[in-house]
Amino acid sequence: MPSPLLRSLPRHLRPSLVALALGLAGLAQAQSLQDFYDAARSYDASYRAAKQLADSTVYKAEQSRALNRPSVNATGQIAQSYSNTPYASTTTTRTGVQSAAVTAQQSLFNRGNDKTIAQAERGIEVAQAQLRAAEQDLIVRVAQAYFDVLTYTDALASVRAAKAATAEQLASAKRNFEVGTATITDTREAQARYDLGVAQELAAENDLNNAKLALDEVSGQRGLTPKPLALPVVLPKLAPTDVEQWVQQAEANSPSLAQLRLALDVARLETEKARAGHLPTVAVSGTLTEAHTRVSGDARVGSSTVPFGPSSGTGLSGNVALQVNVPIFSGYSVQNRIKESLLLEDKAQSDLEASRRTIGQGTRTAYFGVQSLVSRVAALEAAESSTKLALEATQLGYKVGVRVNLDVLNAQQQLYQAQRDLAKARYDVLVNSLKLRQAAGVLQPQDIAATNALLAR
Repeated sequence: MPSPLLRSLPRHLRPSLVALALGLAGLAQAQSLQDFYDAARSYDASYRAAKQLADSTVYKAEQSRALNRPSVNATGQIAQSYSNTPYASTTTTRTGVQSAAVTAQQSLFNRGNDKTIAQAERGIEVAQAQLRAAEQDLIVRVAQAYFDVLTYTDALASVRAAKAATAEQLASAKRNFEVGTATITDTREAQARYDLGVAQELAAENDLNNAKLALDEVSGQRGLTPKPLALPVVLPKLAPTDVEQWVQQAEANSPSLAQLRLALDVARLETEKARAGHLPTVAVSGTLTEAHTRVSGDARVGSSTVPFGPSSGTGLSGNVALQVNVPIFSGYSVQNRIKESLLLEDKAQSDLEASRRTIGQGTRTAYFGVQSLVSRVAALEAAESSTKLALEATQLGYKVGVRVNLDVLNAQQQLYQAQRDLAKARYDVLVNSLKLRQAAGVLQPQDIAATNALLAR
């Protein structure tokens, strides 16, 4: 299906534009914005890295929770000892011990561990906020690349249509010059405009190729073309219409602000953890040991050596202990750590406030930018209609001899420029609307589906 710009061009250029469309599309299959986005979710390395980081933080938090869970260790030992006591009588003793022990420990009170666990849980929320930000960034990057391809496709179509129209005007000027109804000036003006069109076509082709490469890079798709907007083009209305409501949404939903709020929570927990350095810790531990002992040897009695043993036996022992650790003095390290964490807490608060102001300003800028683009689309739609009428009138005037060839060329140029600018302005409205939702922190994959509904089927 041709783009809105191609459908809006004059009827006498349709054959050349059909050839143009075939040349651009080739055998490639057109895909929707939703298709490209779905492919990008599994291909884009930045998004996948954010998702993998978010998944890993769950296991990191579980490591911290282990601080308040019991720990159990088992140990085993095999030992052999030999002793010789040369006194009045010499005794040689050989002892073998085989033992196994199970030790368990459980923390009963440790405020520092509690705060470490709470910080790890905040880490999960931070990673989730980072993942939301990465997802919103991916949506904008895919949409930008998608509509850039459509923009440059329409630009190339406009340049080629203008070149085709200039070629027709050049042929007409040459015929009129040959029969003596026009001067050589008309021919040279048309030739100059045609040569300029060739140069513009080469530049437009390069821009389109670069845009396609960018879309391939973000989506991982190769040789596929995006679907154009459906006709007639109906752009969605901006809602809400109050800029301050957008700012309020940004303050409530922005992933960046969410991360900084969580960073402030972590800093406060770090201060509480530092203060916990003054508090005692309480833990209970227990050990159960089973040992098998075997003793044998020789005893010298007078001039004789009398062996004894071997004798053996198995013993079981156990103990339970309540351990209380009360800090008394640590060289002022706890006091200085508290002072440091308080200053870092103030810094986190300042970072949050600075980001809140920046995001509020960015949201307002994005909102007024979309409003301006919507007004520009309306103005360019009016300009397209008026330039079409102006071109028809100029062409009629040229046929009856009241207009010169340069007038026709200029009228054609104005029409194609208006059509190209209109197509780009429509794409800019869609992309910048997504950027506005990103600035407000409310951009979701459903917004891709809503934009995708505006495309040709």
